[in-house]
Amino acid sequence: MSSTLTRPAASGTDAREAVAPRRRTRIFALPEARWAAAALVLFLIALPLYLTGAPGWTWGPLFALTYATGGWEPGWAGLQALREKTLDVDLLMVVAAIGAAAIGQVLDGALLIVIFATSGALEAVATARTADSVRGLLDLAPSTATRLADDGTEETVPAQQLRVEDVVLVRPGERVGADGRVLDGASEVDQATITGEPLPVAKQEGDEVFAGTLNGTGALRVKVARDPSDSVIARIVAMVEEASGTKAPTQLFIEKVEQRYSLGMVAATLALFTVPLLFGAALQPTLLRAMTFMIVASPCAVVLATMPPLLSAIANAGRHGVLVKSAVVMEQLGQIDAVALDKTGTLTEGIPYVTDLRPLAGSGVSEEELLRLAAAAEHPSEHPLARAVVDAARARDLDLPVAEDFASAPGTGVTATVGGHRVAVGSPARLLNGRTDHPAAAAAAAAARLEDEGRTAVLVEVDGAPLGVLGIADRLREEAAATVAALTDLTGAAPALVTGDNPRAAARLAHEVGITDVRAGLLPQDKVAAVRELEQAGRKVLVVGDGVNDAPALAAAHTGIAMGRAGSDLALETADAVVVRDELATVPTVVALSRRARRLVAQNLVIAAVFITALVIWDLVGTLPLPLGVAGHEGSTVIVGLNGLRLLADGAWRRARTGNGR
Repeated sequence: MSSTLTRPAASGTDAREAVAPRRRTRIFALPEARWAAAALVLFLIALPLYLTGAPGWTWGPLFALTYATGGWEPGWAGLQALREKTLDVDLLMVVAAIGAAAIGQVLDGALLIVIFATSGALEAVATARTADSVRGLLDLAPSTATRLADDGTEETVPAQQLRVEDVVLVRPGERVGADGRVLDGASEVDQATITGEPLPVAKQEGDEVFAGTLNGTGALRVKVARDPSDSVIARIVAMVEEASGTKAPTQLFIEKVEQRYSLGMVAATLALFTVPLLFGAALQPTLLRAMTFMIVASPCAVVLATMPPLLSAIANAGRHGVLVKSAVVMEQLGQIDAVALDKTGTLTEGIPYVTDLRPLAGSGVSEEELLRLAAAAEHPSEHPLARAVVDAARARDLDLPVAEDFASAPGTGVTATVGGHRVAVGSPARLLNGRTDHPAAAAAAAAARLEDEGRTAVLVEVDGAPLGVLGIADRLREEAAATVAALTDLTGAAPALVTGDNPRAAARLAHEVGITDVRAGLLPQDKVAAVRELEQAGRKVLVVGDGVNDAPALAAAHTGIAMGRAGSDLALETADAVVVRDELATVPTVVALSRRARRLVAQNLVIAAVFITALVIWDLVGTLPLPLGVAGHEGSTVIVGLNGLRLLADGAWRRARTGNGR
């Protein structure tokens, strides 16, 4: 008799928690952040004085300091760019702000300065944090290793001094110092940071191990196969940096647009001021017309046309557990037309649980007794599979007898005396050890069937006689199938599954959630190759993952989303967005919300363009009174701002979740 268990509630600590130490640059260690904060504080102090009609000597110096603190850095950078015959929009904003102040629009100019200073500070913080996380990844590999000399003596050396053919000793609980192969010993190694596998992998003579992975309960002698600078973990760092750099062409395109706009704006303003003077026009009205042109042609409405919808969408997503790192990312999310999903920690929770109880025919034990004996023997163990067995027994409220004489054999399993009988729980292949008697053959067949179904098989023996087999699998998220269906609806194609797990387990999970494109057994560079293959086909790829091994693919993709609860530090920093609460269903929702935000951006740009064009034509063809020009300019700003703020409402998230937000 056998059964398949319903999944118990998740419990225990996720085995795949981040292990890289967090290196964080303090925000106010960055000069851009300090200057932006100073400008904002000065502006907020001056604003109520200005609005309440206080004397000019009270708010005037404050606004002047706002211009200086927030504008000197972009202004200086713009002047340096001029030396290279380049005119950027930041310098244009400083000039526009000064022009506004020159004709009495001090508040408009100060607000413009604050907006751009804050934007520059946020960009600097994001850049610093990404650099921090890449440097922190290197700490996954230990700083020292125990090198064995030919005579067997031990020497502690810096890991970077290891060379190919060196032999190192990796004790229980230590991290592997270099990529290599096991010469001697047996243990389980947690290599989730490299391959994404949810469970420790048994290692013995001849098996490959990776730098930065965590050794279990056994000792290993490892022959170094790669120089530390060429290890898998070092290559991950290089790939993240390389993939991040491939986004530069988009930035170059934006800079070209800014250049053309800046040149056109400056040329038009200068022409409007100098040409009439050449034909004998009076200085004051000519200057007033040019300054009015500078005000009405100011890009404030254009800036607000883009930012309120995207920032409102960011705020709404944040309230619902999705941290989108910038307005650029929110816009990019709506452009994706292909999705690649990681398995462990993304579609699954990364927590093993018991799925099957299969007592052998003729063993004379029930499912409960089989589970009770296995849990009693496993209770002293800290292995993830042992915790899964014990949790399953507790979920059934089984009383566990005390286990005595507990022993653990890495790669094999555990043994303990329970109720006067010797109970062994572990690998079927290791415990059966080639036996061909009928009970052993029946146990081997039951284990093979479970493994064919994508489970990990665990054999239970009592006094050397097989009693039954347990099936253990990773926990599939309840919303996984619905999320895959929603992403398929949004993009028109089913997501691809890219995972470092074994092909059978990947194929089984893909079948459950409706994925047909399965790519299993992938190392980090293979995941990057899969993403680039999709991109070469003209697709804009969204990658959703959680581990260090996903970081290069997250960086290489058009947009990357990391699962936040158990995500590695590097994945969280490399990704463009983070699902803070680990609710996978929010991924298609935020994509749909992004698409709605992009539609509002287009609407606002049309509104802003109509206002700016009408006011500029009025100023050029007729005589636009300055107060009316300011009113039109500010009115268009208010309209596009309010239109964008519509996405702050919870109803916008609900419509995106139900499909109406597309």
